[in-house]
Amino acid sequence: MKNKLTSQQNTANVNTSLFVWIHHQDNMDWEVLSELYRIAPLGEKSAKHLETVFSNSMFKCFVYSNSRLVGAGRALADGGDCSYICDIVVHPEFQGIKLGKAIVEKLVALSEGYKKIILYANPGKEGFYQKLGFRRMNTAMAIFANNTQAVELGLISENKMQQ
Repeated sequence: MKNKLTSQQNTANVNTSLFVWIHHQDNMDWEVLSELYRIAPLGEKSAKHLETVFSNSMFKCFVYSNSRLVGAGRALADGGDCSYICDIVVHPEFQGIKLGKAIVEKLVALSEGYKKIILYANPGKEGFYQKLGFRRMNTAMAIFANNTQAVELGLISENKMQQ
């Protein structure tokens, strides 16, 4: 079933009133959210893992269309210094209508007043986030559970820094 948004809406900002926005996880079906990440496609994220990470996030967005989960995102935040936006996902049938942009913008708004709002983009998606005001960090560092895979995916560089 294709969404009912018109092509005019596809080229403008998404009309957020067409969706139900939930900012808590009461009654969340974690299996449905796990499936959404799988079909997006953003990889395999177990329902239990998603329940844990969303439960530990200060800000969260779950977006519904006709009672169907079509988008989500979250932000880890410490109360004033740093908010880290992550796990933005949009159902394939709703991609291209700026729903992902709306989710990021909502999480940024919820993070207003923080000294820094951080996210890391999947390779090739940096331009999307730049249009939303994010800038490349020159000093960001990361340790991944699977560094080899992170290098293969282009998330980190294999190059060692000079001291």
